[in-house]
Amino acid sequence: MMKGIRIALLHLLPMAGNIKYNQNLIERVVKQVADKNVDLIITPELAVSGLQFSKKIGTDWISQQPDEWMTHFLSLIKSINTNVLLGCPEKSKDEKLYNSVFVINKDGEVIGKQRKFTSIIDDWSTSGDFIEPIKVGDVNIGILICADAYTKNIADELLAKGAEILVAPSSWGPGLCGPNGEWEQRSIDTRLPLFVCNRTGEDETVTFWEAESLIIKNGKRLLSHKSRQTAILIFEWDLENKDLISPNFEVEYVY
Repeated sequence: MMKGIRIALLHLLPMAGNIKYNQNLIERVVKQVADKNVDLIITPELAVSGLQFSKKIGTDWISQQPDEWMTHFLSLIKSINTNVLLGCPEKSKDEKLYNSVFVINKDGEVIGKQRKFTSIIDDWSTSGDFIEPIKVGDVNIGILICADAYTKNIADELLAKGAEILVAPSSWGPGLCGPNGEWEQRSIDTRLPLFVCNRTGEDETVTFWEAESLIIKNGKRLLSHKSRQTAILIFEWDLENKDLISPNFEVEYVY
């Protein structure tokens, strides 16, 4: 029998620094996905804050997780019985700040997280200090946060530690420093499928209107999507044969 996984990429339009708006958007979209029978929901990088939030609201608001909203969100995830990868800043016990992706299981529990390593443009954040795939259901997921896919080192280590798929929650649009084949090359290097959950909109000095969410295998883009509004992108993947089941994204726009 085919061993498939049904995934929803949330191609969001967050507002830089408008935390309440972004939290409400994430909740609203997750609730909209609740009846879609998905196994995993993925948000872009820093979905809670937007990419360039620090220039607008600083960093004093960032707290250890789970904070009050995260605790509420965990209850929501438990109620809809699915797994989630959530991009959210966090503060460590020793007061360092990180650009993190939290892995939440169907029971509403944080079962792991990945902290971004490549923090060149994230001048508020500390570089991550560990790389480890996280088992979600039946699959080991390796997380490459945006520019962590820029070189092969992190992807190679995730492969060596047992990753079966790579997921790239990103805020990375075209332009001078935009993606230029890095995601495709990582899929070639590791021979693993790579799912990019990107975003749309614009922040202070960067735009994402043309940014793409992607399904990549062996260096080839099997599915792609860009839009000027928030969209839910659902697809099915065959874990046994490492191949796409869906001929296209199931796209549902959020107004």
